[in-house]
Amino acid sequence: MKIAQIAPLIESVPPRFYGGTERIVSYLTDELVRQGHDVTLFASGDSLTSAKLVPCCDTALRLNRRVEDPLPYLTMMLERVRQQANDFDVLHFHIDHVHFPLFRGLSDRVVTTLHGRLDLPDLQPLYRMFPDMPLVSISDSQRRPMPPVNWAGTVHHGLPDALLPFTAKPDGGYLAFLGRISPEKRPDRAIEIARRTGLPLKMAAKVDKADQRYWDTVVEPMIRNTPNVEFIGEINERQKAQFLGNASALLFPIDWPEPFGLVMIEAMACGTPVIAFRCGSVPEVIDHGVSGFIVDDVDEAVDALDHLDDLDRAGVRLQFERRFTAERMARDYLEIYRSLGDHRVVPLPPRPNGARAVELQDVA
Repeated sequence: MKIAQIAPLIESVPPRFYGGTERIVSYLTDELVRQGHDVTLFASGDSLTSAKLVPCCDTALRLNRRVEDPLPYLTMMLERVRQQANDFDVLHFHIDHVHFPLFRGLSDRVVTTLHGRLDLPDLQPLYRMFPDMPLVSISDSQRRPMPPVNWAGTVHHGLPDALLPFTAKPDGGYLAFLGRISPEKRPDRAIEIARRTGLPLKMAAKVDKADQRYWDTVVEPMIRNTPNVEFIGEINERQKAQFLGNASALLFPIDWPEPFGLVMIEAMACGTPVIAFRCGSVPEVIDHGVSGFIVDDVDEAVDALDHLDDLDRAGVRLQFERRFTAERMARDYLEIYRSLGDHRVVPLPPRPNGARAVELQDVA
């Protein structure tokens, strides 16, 4: 198949540091190429890929201090995609919904993976206006807040199986927190767990400008007053393998409807069990008692850490290999690509105010 992958421009593909969406686009793109497909990637010019790269800006916008407004670059990328649209069997977008008006007439070969949270009230009227656009969720949990839309499928994320090596005997003896410092990620819970257990906690995370006040007033004072907690800062892919692999467990103490949680399967790939709070996609990703423990509060998390020896790190890695490889992810997406022509859009009768809606019907 001739496939276009359209990535965000905020980070490169793959990102140099933090960036879950761009990382998944990279793994999917390279795996599709490995399986013999003709893939073109629309992304920032500093991206690294085995596919054909169409550079839509020189460097990732987050790392370019001269860029003040990302919208012009996104608009120019959409125009480049539009000009080349007829060259592809499938256009796979990873940029939320901004392309909907421009590509609505191509819904038989356009698919969009929604990577973010969908419970924000502003999104409800938007998705009601575009019920015909084929969408992919990254977990079944992610779908819950949505109005009726054209779900083409759910595809859990996957990683290249050799990306993060299995560590049978970690030598770090610490708990790990990896991600972003923000209220919904609840790093304060991770620090509290470390304080109550006395176990060392290493936190590898970035602090966005939007979360600077939370860091200054909540998290940084807690770290300063908890001697067994070490803040490392943002780490790259090479550092991630050692950081996760040598941890006794990953703490994932979220307090929001997490659409997926890539760090959970990154830890699993290393054989590192996950202590995760029961929110969003967590019950879909973690097999309780096999790849980690699902808990409901800090008390249960503290108790779960006493049972880490009940988990087999080889069994954690095996669950990753069974469920969360890039090869499986690509197969799932290929199945969706091939099914896009199975639906068509037909008009509904006019509404009383003269507006029209659409519904989806199976092609006979």
